[in-house]
Amino acid sequence: MQKPVDVVLFDFDGTLSWPDSNLVFARYCFRHKLRPWFFLPLIGFSMIWRLFKPLGIHWREYSRRFITADMVRCFAPEVIKRHRRNRFGWAAEKVAEEKSAGNKVLLLSASPDYLIPKLVDDMGFDAVICSKMFKKKPWKYKFLCVGKNKVYAMDEWARENGFIPHVVRAYSDSRSDMPMMEIADRQVWINRKTGLPK
Repeated sequence: MQKPVDVVLFDFDGTLSWPDSNLVFARYCFRHKLRPWFFLPLIGFSMIWRLFKPLGIHWREYSRRFITADMVRCFAPEVIKRHRRNRFGWAAEKVAEEKSAGNKVLLLSASPDYLIPKLVDDMGFDAVICSKMFKKKPWKYKFLCVGKNKVYAMDEWARENGFIPHVVRAYSDSRSDMPMMEIADRQVWINRKTGLPK
């Protein structure tokens, strides 16, 4: 019989770090390649689409359509190296504190798998769950880790590890994370610009 285990959930962008890692990667691509500039009309259309379906997948894919596997291979390591410096000062300490209290600590992020795991591989998370992208088409999603999908992904991870998750705390900056925040005993809302609790 599976037993309940205390779990703490963290979002990444706006919660542990700012600015958004997707935007940082996109800006780097625009500065180093001509290709993204030809996609500006499609990106503009995607931003309008986002107003109507903020949690949708299609506007996200269209806004990233300029990203190639070669860009990921060439640019992701440098972006990761630079973006690590943008983590809030309390982030690593808070994760360590939650782990030392005996909790399982999970990171749940909508950002892609070519950025997030290496951005946080020094922080000691028990699991890092993020959006899964196709390797040959890194603008296209296999799994979008946003909204309710974060809860589903956490539940699946817990089942695979043989326990029932009891979420004691959840940290986020965004209302899109309400599904994971609502299942937590305590919600910690972070100001994405300052890194301070609201």
